[in-house]
Amino acid sequence: MAEKVLNLLNFVVWLTGVIVSLTVGFAMAEGSLTIVFLNSFGFGIVTIIAGWVVVVTTVISIALVLFRK
Repeated sequence: MAEKVLNLLNFVVWLTGVIVSLTVGFAMAEGSLTIVFLNSFGFGIVTIIAGWVVVVTTVISIALVLFRK
């Protein structure tokens, strides 16, 4: 019984991480979430690229989990 609860808890934590990662990644990619220090020097593109890196790596991790099972 404890193993099932632990597995469910692991899944909930993983799913929460995926949702947060996608939210932050898309917010950075569209420009609504920025790194002020970089934007003030005209390097806002770094934030956009970082956002897309987060989104792509999150999608890859989802695919790896789905194909592993």
